Amino acid sequence: MASLRISGEDLDPDEITGLLGKAPDMIQRRGQPMRLTRGRTGGAIMGFSSWSLQAEAASPSDLDLQVARILDGTTADMAVWTGIASRWKVDLFCGLFLETFNEGVTISPETLRGLGERGIELGLDIYGNGPVDIEIVED
Repeated sequence: MASLRISGEDLDPDEITGLLGKAPDMIQRRGQPMRLTRGRTGGAIMGFSSWSLQAEAASPSDLDLQVARILDGTTADMAVWTGIASRWKVDLFCGLFLETFNEGVTISPETLRGLGERGIELGLDIYGNGPVDIEIVED
């Protein structure tokens, strides 16, 4: 699961859409009730605005493909990305749901370079499935 998120107190989601040339999957505006899952709202009021694009969940995970799908259709102008990253928080949030203990995921150098050139911070939340059964053997 991967999402490109851009947020800030003075962020105007419509401005981000115009700059990137791609409509978001979700926006939240400062001062409005916080949006929860399935369109419900909570009692908390947003203290910042946000704009986000989400990739479809993939199993097995393919972060390179998810990042490519998120960035597909956005501007290739790195000056625009640099301007966005200098004004607001920009990150790629990834939730990794592992099937087994000690499972791994790789990200290609090209994907990492593309994120870095755009000023996109990579965040990983990693979740394991089931108990960990480790036996420690002393020599």
